[in-house]
Amino acid sequence: MNDYLYEVARRLIEFDTVSANSVVPAMDYLAKEFASRGFKTALQPMELLGVSQANLVAWAGPPRSDGLIISAHVDTVPYAGQPGWEREPLKFEAAGDRIYGRGTSDMKGFIAQCLDAMRTQDLSKLKRPLVFVLTASEEVGCLGAHEVAPALKQILGECPVPKLAWIGEPSTYEVYHAHKSIVSFGVTVRGIGGHSGAPAKGVNAIAVMGRVIEAIGRLQEERRMSPDADFQTIFADAPTDVINFGTVRGGLALNMIAEECVLRISYRTLPNADPLQLYREVEQRVAAIDTHDYASREHRATIEIGLPMVVPPLNSPRGTALERALFDVTGAKTSGGALYGTDGGWFTSSGIVSLICGPGDLDQAHQPNEYIRREPFERGTAIVHKVIERLCNSD
Repeated sequence: MNDYLYEVARRLIEFDTVSANSVVPAMDYLAKEFASRGFKTALQPMELLGVSQANLVAWAGPPRSDGLIISAHVDTVPYAGQPGWEREPLKFEAAGDRIYGRGTSDMKGFIAQCLDAMRTQDLSKLKRPLVFVLTASEEVGCLGAHEVAPALKQILGECPVPKLAWIGEPSTYEVYHAHKSIVSFGVTVRGIGGHSGAPAKGVNAIAVMGRVIEAIGRLQEERRMSPDADFQTIFADAPTDVINFGTVRGGLALNMIAEECVLRISYRTLPNADPLQLYREVEQRVAAIDTHDYASREHRATIEIGLPMVVPPLNSPRGTALERALFDVTGAKTSGGALYGTDGGWFTSSGIVSLICGPGDLDQAHQPNEYIRREPFERGTAIVHKVIERLCNSD
């Protein structure tokens, strides 16, 4: 067993990097580890959603063009209150062929592999730059990547920004070159409260929200009936834009007319679409809704649609040197589309071509009792070495 690989994974899992918390202590630890291997390091401090956060950039190699970015996010999704946990979420636990802990698959296991590979990487043999970009707040909208991508040129100084990025998101070592955009926003219906025994004197916000859900649901149905032939293969499960009603909250008591109802909604659009076009269509459909409730025609509710938060899509060109390297070292034969969003969407805006490939299992990401299997975890160090050899060490 590789003691250092397991030790790094243990340390990372013990950091409570749920997105509502600061990742700074974890980033400080990672920066020291990279620096001890001979890397230049820079922390990019920032405040995101009212919390002090930081991105980490670590780099080595000559200031030449090309090279490689290897990227991962350090934050995780919440575990508190998630039903089904039978193990300690922040405790590294190896049992049988599995390694348990929040973030093992998504994606602290990959980060541990990268650090383990650097333990035996001879930086003097690098012929092109090797850059690690570790981000905060990915799970709440790729906010860290939005900050670091345009700042890489300044952070790296004389070192040119590599144009290829390997993102180690959980893919069971399949290779993905595309993902949909993610857009999220809120819809608030405000009615007129009162006693439920006199419904005609008020406007029930929940009732009107039902019409909002129906209007947006019909839009989802229309999209479902019109799949895009260009994406039938890489998004076989859903070659269309998809919409999800995430949460809905309204009303205070059974005997009160609900004065307010709030819906949180997200959707994902195909990579060739304007991410905000569907948002504009939602605005148009909602504007046409009858805002009376069922009890009276005397009063109307108001509907407010919040500003959208956007994670850009990814649609990287095929046939890059990184794709060839990943195919060669993982045994993958083709590239497809990821069902989730990544930091790669923001990297694209800075001229960086990203591919997704990692040891974790998507079925374990965000799940209770999250785990990574020992075999892909332990062989990942060699995979990192081989990709670096092809992209950064060869002429």
